[in-house]
Amino acid sequence: MDAATIQAMIENGLPGARAQVSGDDGVHFEAEVVATQFAGKLPLARHRLVYATLGDLMGGAIHALALKTLTPEEVAARR
Repeated sequence: MDAATIQAMIENGLPGARAQVSGDDGVHFEAEVVATQFAGKLPLARHRLVYATLGDLMGGAIHALALKTLTPEEVAARR
């Protein structure tokens, strides 16, 4: 598994989302995902949306995925 594949899966599964994924060992990854679909959702619900895009790979080919999930508005507020 590689970061580019995970990024593509997240972005395809959450239309309009932007994901930045990193991880060098092939099983442990970190991702920052920005999506309008996160608006009004608690962190756990946001993470579940991301995990759903990866399906059975979670806990298998992807051993761990540390997530930072933000709406576009939250990103703009950080600047």
